[in-house]
Amino acid sequence: MNINISEKLLNLTSKSGVYQMLNRENKIIYIGKAKNLKKRVSSYFNAGRQNAKTIAMVNKIIDFEVIVVETEIKALLLENELIKQHRPKYNILLKDSKTYPYIFISNEKHPKIGFYRGIKDKKNKYFGPYPSVGIIRDSLDLLKKIFKLRSCSNVVYKMRSRPCLEYQIGLCSAPCVDKISVENYNKDCENAKNFLLGKSRDILNSVEEKMQYYANKQEFELAAHYRDQMASLRKLQEQHTSNTHFDIDFIYICKDFEVFCVQILFIRDGKQVDNDTIFPKNINDLDEGEALSAFIPLYYFDKITPKTLAINTYVNDTENIEKLLNCKIITRLNEDKKHFMNIAKLTAIENLKYFLIKKNRQSKQLLALKATLNLQKIPNHIECFDISHNSGEATIASCVVFKNGSPSKIDYRLFNINDVIAGDDYGAMRQAIFRRYKKAENIPDLLLVDGGLGQLNQAIMVFDSIGIDGCLIVGVAKGEGRRAGLETLIVKSDEIVNKINLKPDDIALNLINFVRDEAHRFAITNHRKKFKKTRNVSILESIEGVGINKRKKLLNYFGSVNEVKSAGLSELIKVDGINNKIATNIIDFFQNN
Repeated sequence: MNINISEKLLNLTSKSGVYQMLNRENKIIYIGKAKNLKKRVSSYFNAGRQNAKTIAMVNKIIDFEVIVVETEIKALLLENELIKQHRPKYNILLKDSKTYPYIFISNEKHPKIGFYRGIKDKKNKYFGPYPSVGIIRDSLDLLKKIFKLRSCSNVVYKMRSRPCLEYQIGLCSAPCVDKISVENYNKDCENAKNFLLGKSRDILNSVEEKMQYYANKQEFELAAHYRDQMASLRKLQEQHTSNTHFDIDFIYICKDFEVFCVQILFIRDGKQVDNDTIFPKNINDLDEGEALSAFIPLYYFDKITPKTLAINTYVNDTENIEKLLNCKIITRLNEDKKHFMNIAKLTAIENLKYFLIKKNRQSKQLLALKATLNLQKIPNHIECFDISHNSGEATIASCVVFKNGSPSKIDYRLFNINDVIAGDDYGAMRQAIFRRYKKAENIPDLLLVDGGLGQLNQAIMVFDSIGIDGCLIVGVAKGEGRRAGLETLIVKSDEIVNKINLKPDDIALNLINFVRDEAHRFAITNHRKKFKKTRNVSILESIEGVGINKRKKLLNYFGSVNEVKSAGLSELIKVDGINNKIATNIIDFFQNN
């Protein structure tokens, strides 16, 4: 388990939420929900009984992210939406949106209320989704007690000549036999809809008043009945997601130790589809409103902006931002929108906490690295090179850049290695370093090369030839069995070679390994892309005058590349589109390769 995950787990919140496991390509490979995020996420990295699939997944996890919500039920619903959005490799993928059931109210003279799962009919009104069928049944029982809406089928409804048992026990107002007027029944129906849409304050207040009334009269059985009903109503409120369909970005900004965190939730059609966390720089002297006023135009300038942005603090130049982005900015939110803003708030606080912890750890690592390597100043600018190839084919050199202990991915560079003998790692390293620093610009405080003394000598040779000094070059040699934590650091000064072995938990070594592993990841990822591309391109397309169409015609005519290779000029020109010049090029190519 890497140091980032260990430290994150140590400081992870115990609140409910959704966690997203990330691989080396920063791709989500698993999404899960948790009543207690700290316990659930930690369980993946504790030694214990795990199946083969979980072990395989954990071996690929390089980081994780969390979204904090108020309750486990809301985490369950958010998990469902995010799984359908990102389709992670290790999740059970659902084929359609019929996972969770809904409550529906039909569009009729006397509307019915009931359970529904499947393709929706536009004529009816649907509320949900709900986490389980059991919750739907409990919710329907409660709604029928309060609003007394019918739940029978239309066939039964039309055939009734007298009230059924549900009327007798107070679960239906019997509209089928006119025990209630159409006007009053529809009023009850609208109240049920409003409650399911979250407009429940009046109903809750009414139930609470009844509870207090009977409690004051010391009719405690009735008071307890209304108390339980009120608790059930509040639970029902929590268990369903809003049926309101809106497109809004919810933006929450917070500040601690002069560091700002901006959390953005992207809500489309009333559902969370993504989120983003940003730590803006160079705004330390501003308050939250001023910082947000500066941030919003810059963030949305080249993006598609939804019609509404919801923010947690007032900004002075709201009108100008609205005109610039052609949107509406709101701060006053109803219950549905407060739910999403609260998710943004909880997640922002969690992300800011970890960012500050990480920043503090990086400062300690850089100070430890300075002491370990006896540097004159803190190595705030570190670069690292790695070479990747497949038996000498599709050779790639990577250069990753770390600033202040963090990856600066905008400064990463890749080098396609040319004119070097296949498998010559030394030649590849010389070429990459020369191309990177030949203009003697952006010289780092510390240069790491993945390899032993041989690779170190190549880097020193290039720096000497260019005339660069003032940068320490360190080789990072793999330890016994290539196990992390057993690396040897190699430093050469005045032809004296010094080897440094640090403890596996040394924070300076942790940083070096992080930089080296990132260089390796960046190199091998792009090498695989290049290697795959070369494998997907036919050798015939390397011949001058032969493109995709002529390649297809040649293969259709001859059947294979070997047959093309052995064909003579007279046979080649029989293929449609192949003239004497192209046929000669084909023959010359195979004779020389």
